[in-house]
Amino acid sequence: METERQTKHVYFDHNATSPVLPEVLEAMIPYFNTSYGNPSSVHRFGREAREAVDRAREQVAALLNADVDEIVFTGGGSESDNLAMKGFLDSPNGDSRHIVTSAVEHHAVVNSVDRLEELGHDVDYIGVDDRGELDITELEETIGENTTIASFMYANNETGVIFDIPRISSILKKNGIVFHTDAVQAAGKIPIDVKKDGIDLLSISGHKMGAPKGMGVLFVKKGIRLTPLIHGGHHEFGMRAGTENVPSIVGLGMAAELSRLRLSKEMERISRLRDKLESGVLDVVPDV
Repeated sequence: METERQTKHVYFDHNATSPVLPEVLEAMIPYFNTSYGNPSSVHRFGREAREAVDRAREQVAALLNADVDEIVFTGGGSESDNLAMKGFLDSPNGDSRHIVTSAVEHHAVVNSVDRLEELGHDVDYIGVDDRGELDITELEETIGENTTIASFMYANNETGVIFDIPRISSILKKNGIVFHTDAVQAAGKIPIDVKKDGIDLLSISGHKMGAPKGMGVLFVKKGIRLTPLIHGGHHEFGMRAGTENVPSIVGLGMAAELSRLRLSKEMERISRLRDKLESGVLDVVPDV
């Protein structure tokens, strides 16, 4: 009798989403059923929730070398990108109305910028070379006196190319341009230092690094003023109204801490797997 063939499924799509880490899930559970208070409430239950949110904010800040009050929790990477671009250009900072971004950005940035262009802002898209690197010469030739904000991704979700963020930042800073980077594919995978890199706004998505879906962060450098997309209470330093999603915030905080502590070893492990995959493909399919 023929036995049923067993198929083993292997997941190769962590750039799209990653499973919630066991430690993250364990940290989240109490905030669903025992420590369920509203962080804005002044009673003990509320204070427990507020302390958990504050702790998570510290954990994310440590991952980025940011200050605690520069971390704004959002509903995901797309919301963070929208808040960065639309929030800045709807604020007093945004008078100049010229935006530069790359031709290979994620749709969350591209569609935000398209909408801003529909509203009357001028937009230029900087190309990449044959290696997927940003065309620095084109960037320098495109920015001008009216350029207000630039958005360039940290790492590309399709090619894996990591942009030269310090060099891009240096060019933008010389011209007084605010710099946003979509770091969804980079956070927790490679070192990020917002102070050293001269970043003004940076987006993170929790589900790319072992936290739940529907949870993100926007790093907002001190002095940058944004108009919120969601109006209501004074949550998240007045930048994002709505009762905080405490379990998911706790999960993102734990994922950020685990990523920071494991970063060096994990980079080495992934590098070995990458090299093994590439050499295996080349053995089977020459001239790739």
